[in-house]
Amino acid sequence: MARLSWAAALLLFPAAPQSVQVEYRTLPKTEIERRLQSFEDSNVKREQKLHDLFEEAGCTAGRLAEQTVKHIRAPNVICTLPGELDSEIIVGAHFDFVSTGKGVVDNWSGCSLLPSLFSSVHAVPRRHTFVFVGFTAEERGLVGSQFYVRQLDKTGINQISAMVNLDSLGTSTTKLELFRGDKKLANALHVVAVRNNLPLSVVNAHRVGRSDSDSFQDHHVPSINIHSLTNETFPILHTYRDQIDKIRLDDYYDTYRLVGVYLAYLDVILDAQ
Repeated sequence: MARLSWAAALLLFPAAPQSVQVEYRTLPKTEIERRLQSFEDSNVKREQKLHDLFEEAGCTAGRLAEQTVKHIRAPNVICTLPGELDSEIIVGAHFDFVSTGKGVVDNWSGCSLLPSLFSSVHAVPRRHTFVFVGFTAEERGLVGSQFYVRQLDKTGINQISAMVNLDSLGTSTTKLELFRGDKKLANALHVVAVRNNLPLSVVNAHRVGRSDSDSFQDHHVPSINIHSLTNETFPILHTYRDQIDKIRLDDYYDTYRLVGVYLAYLDVILDAQ
């Protein structure tokens, strides 16, 4: 088994000014756990469950859409929160899984947070347009995310200020992929973690597998991949061990809290005039 690459510290750029203030909403832990426990036993059912969770969170009507992906039964699920700018912050996670286990870690843990994060940033008007995407067929070679990116023209690609990917959360404290990730986005996450006293470390999981952030990185979109994998927890993936009991709920909730404030922070600091 290949070993993941660790980095001890993340101090890449000067910290952002202390005057930066962000507003966001934090859902209770019980709600985050309820959505985590709502995983289904097929990809089609998971797509529908994710759709239902977005509606439950208030993403309805013209804001919620399904994007049919060629040769794939379950579509991408897209929830859009319009902002003042044309610039977009995409928050993504895949909902499909390898049926050897329950696919809770990989990756219901990521995609079930998307509706909660929508609620977090929906609390106040935003500068950026936030696009939350549940990607299909990641396990078949990033099919859903690659399809999403390839449907965009050059203008659409250039409008994406950041892509934040969530994959395999909750098996430990929050981890950050730095091997291919955008360094400024990584530093912003570090700043948020320090200010909020939330754990964060760097583990380069990219060396043993690609994730949906790579589909955007390949098109030169600033991207970041957030996960929880270590040398001890990585072997859970794609096995019968991928069950809900492998999620450490306190760590999982800390990741939700960190990403929620991080998205609000990015909305303030990116594309600042």
